[in-house]
Amino acid sequence: MNPPKIKKRVGKYEVGRTIGEGTFAKVKFARNSETGEPVALKILDKDKVLKHKMAEQIRREVATMKLIKHPHVVRLYEVMGSKTKIYIVLEFVTGGELFDKIVNHGRMREDEARKYFQQLINTVDYCHSRGVYHRDLKPENLLLDASGNLKVSDFGLSALSQQVRDDGLLHTACGTPNYVAPEVLNDQGYDGATADLWSCGVILFVLLAGYLPFDDSNVISLYKKISCADYTCPPWLSFGVRKLITRILDPNPMTRITVSEILEDEWFRKNYKPPVFDEKEETNLDDVEAVFKDSEEYHVTEKTEEQPVAMNAFELISMSKGLNLGNLFDEEFKRETRFTSKCPANEIISKIEEAVKPLGFDVRKKNYKMRLENVKAGRKGNLNVATQVFQVAPSLHMVEVRKAKGDTLEFHKFYKNLSTSLEDVVWKTEDDMQAK
Repeated sequence: MNPPKIKKRVGKYEVGRTIGEGTFAKVKFARNSETGEPVALKILDKDKVLKHKMAEQIRREVATMKLIKHPHVVRLYEVMGSKTKIYIVLEFVTGGELFDKIVNHGRMREDEARKYFQQLINTVDYCHSRGVYHRDLKPENLLLDASGNLKVSDFGLSALSQQVRDDGLLHTACGTPNYVAPEVLNDQGYDGATADLWSCGVILFVLLAGYLPFDDSNVISLYKKISCADYTCPPWLSFGVRKLITRILDPNPMTRITVSEILEDEWFRKNYKPPVFDEKEETNLDDVEAVFKDSEEYHVTEKTEEQPVAMNAFELISMSKGLNLGNLFDEEFKRETRFTSKCPANEIISKIEEAVKPLGFDVRKKNYKMRLENVKAGRKGNLNVATQVFQVAPSLHMVEVRKAKGDTLEFHKFYKNLSTSLEDVVWKTEDDMQAK
């Protein structure tokens, strides 16, 4: 079976699979055909940007992000435009989310949490000094590079991930209120720097405790807890870090600790080594201006060609931790995962559909892709899951399962249920059989 696949090129970039989705943007894996370097390609729809009157804001923030060259911020390399799309070329970060470490291994020891917190505060301080505020800091926006160092994503581009309501307006209290400062929830104007610091304090708490300081299924009760900083530190935290968390999670932004005060804190300063990097590299903003002036002479070339969905060895290895394709689940849980099967593609699709309907999911199918949507809303709206069947060999398929929208922990639970239902579909190697 050879389901069709569209191979796409944008300028010098070969565009691959989808690795993330947001309200305005889709993020795809891509490769620079001149250098072979992998990148993440954020694709924005021009009509949506214009409809919501966001062009000037995005232009300003993209230009600012090009100037940010901090080792702990995901780099923005260039911007391109076509007649209908804006393409933002970003550094491709391979170490997954910091959130995954908490899901997999629980809370961190203080030394490990302190290292990530030091990198986060150094990054926040650098960006704030240049007038750039994140506004949506949370573990899912904190990535890790191949060396295990922090990479903050969407710094300065957070407006792209905020929710647009029916009135077409952006509303600041976006998808994850658990991390949002009380003054942001009050919706009476706020200082971006002190609001970001509050989110850093919640992140530090989560790293050390393994759970949220403010959590309640009732949104009104949650807001009340945040507004009066109603939380309890777990007993295993040292006195030094308790004191620091208390000063960060101060509901009054006027008396909340500042970055300069954090940098002097005794607990924070232990083994602190700020990164050394060269800021003198020149940055050209001509591409940003060209894209947002929308001049046809600067439009990037888009090419598509139809070919069978065959996955070559390089793609397969880049998507897998190793060559043991029999594993149903990676030991490390992420927002996307995959398994292999010797069943025909149509049978795989049918089995997935059969498995998810009792779990309360609506199913949409097209060209061996499926979109699964939970009819019941969860903590962050309705969980959406995207799946696609790839052909590795004539009798071997790989199935990718990815969270498109909703809560990561709910996706984790969904995937566990799915695995139980698909045991007879997944290809098991001889090693897997002997392990049983």
